[in-house]
Amino acid sequence: MSEALRVEDVHTYYGDSYVLQGVSLRVASGQLVTVLGRNGVGKTTLIRSVVGFTPPRSGRVWVHGEDVTRWPSHRIARLGIGLVPQGRRIFPSLNVEENLTVAARGKNGWTLDRVYEVFPRLRERARHRGAKLSGGEQQMLAIGRALMTNPTLLLMDEPSEGLAPKLVLELAHALLQLKERGLSILMVEQNLPLALRLADYVYVISKGTVVFEGRADELREAEDVRQRYLGV
Repeated sequence: MSEALRVEDVHTYYGDSYVLQGVSLRVASGQLVTVLGRNGVGKTTLIRSVVGFTPPRSGRVWVHGEDVTRWPSHRIARLGIGLVPQGRRIFPSLNVEENLTVAARGKNGWTLDRVYEVFPRLRERARHRGAKLSGGEQQMLAIGRALMTNPTLLLMDEPSEGLAPKLVLELAHALLQLKERGLSILMVEQNLPLALRLADYVYVISKGTVVFEGRADELREAEDVRQRYLGV
């Protein structure tokens, strides 16, 4: 099976703060892989290292077989990476449709209508400004905006953060649709039930290192790992 993403022995710092301490993982094409861990263990830094916002000091990152370790972020994005950042970061003064079309890239693949099929609520809110949307609607918009770049690999940083349980279920349904369409996804999460429902493969990070990796059903059985590193 071909690889959408491979991270090998990545060490990343913020100034003198040693955050990622030799992280390795892979996302096979068409897989949904989840990275779990408590706050402050390096999950967001991993996403930033992949997209080049905080380049690793050592280690390598491959996207679709290309070594992108020293590439600038805009060049990495052109390989087909879509980013759903933590905190959503939509344009509050633009309406839903404008937020989506401003990100459009490529003539084939994701269109407004396809995004609205996945997130019908966005069609209903198409003329509403981003600032007027609920938290759940803003998250749908952030995902839809990433899809409009026509990605082959989607990176998601805490997509369920701050969402009510009903909206988490809607999010799970949407992500299952994306997975069924063959999109490769790396999702950083703290919501264990969501991760176990969606993920083909799971990594658990603690203090900048991978302390567990395996299938979702293997993590369900690993009670000691869940209690020690996830608090559940």
